[in-house]
Amino acid sequence: MRISGVGWGCVLVALLGLVLGRVLGWVELAALGAGLGGVLVACLLMTVGRARYAVTLDMADNRVKIGERAVGRIEIRNAARRRSLPSRLELPVGAGLAELAIPSLAPDATHDELFAIPTARRAVVVVGPVRSVRGDPLGIARRSVLWTRPVDLYVHPALVALGGASAGLLRDLEGQSTRDLSDSDMSFHALRDYVAGDDRRYIHWRTTARRGKLMVKQFEDTRRTQTVLALATSPGDYADDDEFEIAVSTVASIGVQTLRDERDLAVLAGPGSLRVNTPPLLLDDCSGLEQDPTGADVTLLGRRVVRETPQCSVAVLVTGSVPTDGDLRLGTRHLPAGTRTLVVRCELGAEVSVRTQGQLTLGTLGSLDDLPRLLRRVVS
Repeated sequence: MRISGVGWGCVLVALLGLVLGRVLGWVELAALGAGLGGVLVACLLMTVGRARYAVTLDMADNRVKIGERAVGRIEIRNAARRRSLPSRLELPVGAGLAELAIPSLAPDATHDELFAIPTARRAVVVVGPVRSVRGDPLGIARRSVLWTRPVDLYVHPALVALGGASAGLLRDLEGQSTRDLSDSDMSFHALRDYVAGDDRRYIHWRTTARRGKLMVKQFEDTRRTQTVLALATSPGDYADDDEFEIAVSTVASIGVQTLRDERDLAVLAGPGSLRVNTPPLLLDDCSGLEQDPTGADVTLLGRRVVRETPQCSVAVLVTGSVPTDGDLRLGTRHLPAGTRTLVVRCELGAEVSVRTQGQLTLGTLGSLDDLPRLLRRVVS
């Protein structure tokens, strides 16, 4: 049970009226206190009793794309042996609150309520818990009972299909060769003299017969491409919220395509890394990304990539239009040599542009629809 601020004010006035009326002998003041006391008792009696409901909260889909309508259903069944009185249910939806009027129900009778949630913005919307409310018309006292648990609705960011647009940048299914020599791998490098303990499977018999001594194959180590996406979440990197939305959608689009290509992926955004087990889980985490004054700006992304994914071979840093070219280069300064690096600057309405300097490529993106074209220019 919860008593509102108005209710506590009435309690105080009632007590003062009764005490002062008795001490000062003011009958009118005492009558005012007694009247308010009666009103408070009546309001408290209205909260007595409890409906016996079985309530089910069902979302048609917990994952929707931005702009799609999310539809849900609430089923209320009277679990009591007698007819229920009309009541009121409350359904919190994010920061809002929906009120549902429930009619009188016979035993085991059910009542359905359908609702739709607009999804104009990317977000994680908490729906529920459904609660029934008993209270008085004056709003002095109320008692609520929870019937369901809250449900998370993930509004995924907008995506753009990349298809083959990223094939050049994210290719290398066979692995990239390194300068580290190995006795067993996929990339043949040279021959050397046999040493006791070498695996005889790698003896090169033709050369051995020609030279008259055992020779074994030596290989170069290969490594599978690991793509790292790093998103700047500092508000100082973005001119407005729309730029940040383009940046989030850029990370989500490249990340989903990388997972579909079955390549190793890490996504660094916010206080930690996002889940990359499957595309839906990645999009779920992208739904909750927000700008944070304590978040990393683009100048710190390179250090974070090195610290958390030191073996990365492709790094994509995504930021807004505020950082200068010097800031972008500063953000990549700490990346390991040989790492293919792309910095995407999201600037609403700008023309697509790409500049390459060695292993570093700076790209400007004006809208999400331009992302495939930008990646094609990166790899052309």
